[in-house]
Amino acid sequence: MKLKILLPFQIFAQIDDVMHIVVETKEGSYGLLPQRLDCVAALSAGILTYESASQGVVYLAVDEGIMVKTGNEVRVSVRNAIGGMSLGQLRAAVAQQFVNLDEGEKQVRAVLTKLESGFVRRFAEFHRG
Repeated sequence: MKLKILLPFQIFAQIDDVMHIVVETKEGSYGLLPQRLDCVAALSAGILTYESASQGVVYLAVDEGIMVKTGNEVRVSVRNAIGGMSLGQLRAAVAQQFVNLDEGEKQVRAVLTKLESGFVRRFAEFHRG
């Protein structure tokens, strides 16, 4: 499989010889093999694991995002990603940087969610009428 990890302003990683991928969602961990059907998953902050023929097993800490598998390509779009550390250090980085958001950021996210849902509702009403 081909794995591409995208950040808001750059490509974090692009690997062409991936044998399997494990991602974390709110429903649990999911494994992806090349034969798996196409799918989309909302990712939660956690550890993304992949194994490639050239690099072996690689662990990355990723923030919330989305994963899309189409055919032989897997694209992961997240706000932030960290690599190059031991698994224990990555777990600590997830807990410190991604999961424990300060109160101000939580409030901003809540307001944005309300704005987005209001926009979608009004757009649906406009489209119907």
